[in-house]
Amino acid sequence: MLYKLGIDLGGTKIEAILLDENLNTIQRKRIPTPQNDYHQILNTISSLAADLLENIEDYSIGICTPGAISKKTGLIKNSNTQCLIGKPLKEDLENKLDKKISMENDANCFAIAESTMGAAKEFDVVFGVIMGTGVGGGIVIDGKIHQGRTNIAGEWGHHTLHQNGNNCYCGKQGCVETYISGPALEKRWKELTGKSQNMPEIIQNLENSKAKQWKDEFLENFGFGLANVIDILDPDVIVLGGGLSNIDFLYTEGKDSVYHKVFSDLVDTPILKNKLGDSAGVFGAALL
Repeated sequence: MLYKLGIDLGGTKIEAILLDENLNTIQRKRIPTPQNDYHQILNTISSLAADLLENIEDYSIGICTPGAISKKTGLIKNSNTQCLIGKPLKEDLENKLDKKISMENDANCFAIAESTMGAAKEFDVVFGVIMGTGVGGGIVIDGKIHQGRTNIAGEWGHHTLHQNGNNCYCGKQGCVETYISGPALEKRWKELTGKSQNMPEIIQNLENSKAKQWKDEFLENFGFGLANVIDILDPDVIVLGGGLSNIDFLYTEGKDSVYHKVFSDLVDTPILKNKLGDSAGVFGAALL
């Protein structure tokens, strides 16, 4: 039997899952991600893999990582876990694990998991959205990840939303991610209200005029960001993932905001909540 090991390298946790060939879960484990320490991350992934693969001989390994592998250099690029940028993560892990591995970014892993096992099972062209610490996207067409010529297909988080807008770690200004990621929304909330609160606290607290302004801006930016995606890709479905996918108004007022901005007289693109929660990345890694 060929087992599938999936490892999800997240900003705060590293999770591993072992599936059998029928995609049943044999075991899983998660531990905190070492912060700002590339070599410690390699060691942690290696020991997790050894734990789950004890007594297993026939297996594949897939890794879900923030960022993408540059086709030009083989190094990690576009990662908001910045200690990975410019590192040969795939090569280093293959040397450490003594095995060829598959590696995809977190949004692609999310999209393939939701289209194979989750909310988008009935659809052919799937746009999977990650909205959490960062903003990313992955495209699945007929059950296969569409990577694009330079491995950046789906990266709507770095479309320019506002010229000369907020500074982004990528070096540009006004990126979608700098307006509708969790940290960006919390920062904007503090600017408007003077309060440092996390997203769940903010969502419980949307009564006054400053809160209304914050929500209106969020909906407007979300609407323009996703309408641009629909105009170009016209997917059969959009699935939202990441921490912000738990915000209920994105599926009502958020969807309306998107629909009002799309270049079409008919817009009925389903915008669905994920079914796999924060496990989509690790399942997607195992499916690579």
